Amino acid sequence: MRRLLPTLCLAALPLSAQNGDAASVPFGVGESMVYNVKYGPLTVGSGRMEVMGIDTVRGRPAWHLRLEVRAGIPGFRVVNVLESWLDVATLSSLRYRQETNNGGKEERRIAELYPERAVYQETDWRVPKGGGPLQEIRKPDAEMSAQPLDQASFLFFARTLPLEAGQTYSYSRFYKPPNNPVTLTVLRRESVNVPAGRFGTVVVRPVFKSNGIFGQGGKASVWFTDDDRRMMVKMETQVAFGSITLQLSEFQGGARP
Repeated sequence: MRRLLPTLCLAALPLSAQNGDAASVPFGVGESMVYNVKYGPLTVGSGRMEVMGIDTVRGRPAWHLRLEVRAGIPGFRVVNVLESWLDVATLSSLRYRQETNNGGKEERRIAELYPERAVYQETDWRVPKGGGPLQEIRKPDAEMSAQPLDQASFLFFARTLPLEAGQTYSYSRFYKPPNNPVTLTVLRRESVNVPAGRFGTVVVRPVFKSNGIFGQGGKASVWFTDDDRRMMVKMETQVAFGSITLQLSEFQGGARP
């Protein structure tokens, strides 16, 4: 298998991005994809992938992106919400928020990312070992990767790639340097049926050296439409109670700037 090792420096970005204009992306404000969450033959929850709008983060316009999965079986429920604010010009993440709840174990995280200084600052909220309300843990500034991305923005960034079948794309852009590289392996082309219809797709396996729905233990696979929209129509991943599948049930396109 030939391995692609893209070098993504500022000079390699689209000219419009270098000039401060919006970089070309296949999504737009208002794009919304709703999913049924299946556990075997059972529907056990719902998911949503959205472009919430364009916000301003420290004076810079940024795509507000969100991926949410809520599912459960009797006696155990999981919630995973990922949000990212992606600079519209450089496609670098400026802020990241994560909320998880696994069987009542709640955790939250927000990270402020400063690409111009190559540092990030994280604040976690966790339940203390002895129990009680969430405790805030503010961490010191840490060194960050160039042109950073997080788990949520990586999924949207993947939609801008050619995604050629049989190729593996490797990027050292996850905001925490020890967790690099992130690899995106394009397994095959495949036609799939989901509640929203039948789609030609490319199947991608993203692997992150971190916890979460795209972590190494999760063995997630993502089905993107094999067209210029690259919509996610299906995803398989591991959660605390087993393997679940997200299937697109409805979608709405977004307006591009």
